[in-house]
Amino acid sequence: MTEPTFDQLFDLTGRVALITGGSGYLGGAFSRVLAEAGASVVVGSRDAARAQGVAAELPTPTGVTHYGVELDQMDEDSLNRGFDATVEAAGQVDILINNGHQGHPLDLTNVTAEAFSKDLQNATAYFLLARRLHDHVVEREANGSVVIIGSMYGVVGSYPDAYAGVCTASPVQYHTLKGGLVHMARHLAVYWAKDNVRVNCLSPGPFPNEKAPAEMVERLKGKCPMGRMGVPHELKGALLLFASDAGSYITGQNLLVDGGWTAW
Repeated sequence: MTEPTFDQLFDLTGRVALITGGSGYLGGAFSRVLAEAGASVVVGSRDAARAQGVAAELPTPTGVTHYGVELDQMDEDSLNRGFDATVEAAGQVDILINNGHQGHPLDLTNVTAEAFSKDLQNATAYFLLARRLHDHVVEREANGSVVIIGSMYGVVGSYPDAYAGVCTASPVQYHTLKGGLVHMARHLAVYWAKDNVRVNCLSPGPFPNEKAPAEMVERLKGKCPMGRMGVPHELKGALLLFASDAGSYITGQNLLVDGGWTAW
């Protein structure tokens, strides 16, 4: 066996990647790195026009075509239509990035049973899409990679004093969801390894967007060994590792990119 070069390991030429939430703050960086590595990227969104607009702006270093499809992951019929539309448009799917998230800005003091259960439905969507990818790859006798976007809050609790008097606490249902996603990756990985489908979880640490309360952000900086927040491009390398052949012997893992947050 010839040892692949660095460039070959990270090259996604000839592969198709479906990403949910690919137009968002972190999702945009994920979409770009997949395209920069040579993949044909399919952006899934509840808004088809928005998805298509994002796809049209992605780089095309290998001359591939990118696509946008309507996919509401909280609606099983829409989820399946979106996956089918991806295959119809791009011909195949090799990589799935489960990144889309719909949630309620409610914390443990006021979240309702309905809102709590609805937020956990994101996990159901991630599983259903992962199973579609698995079955599609197995049918083609190909290799596949599923990357689930988790969170450091799937591993550790939040600091109450980071939010007190500024905004609602980090939602309990969000922590519950993200902790479950970490374990979902492990569970699916051991069942699907024999089918050449890898499943991993990428868990960002503090990556607040520009809408986050400034006081909360300052408090969070004091909780992080690196003393600063992350910026989206700092997740690109980790995502590409999981999606490409560079991670061909990595499955069932949760990689925290958190500036050292969970180290103390």
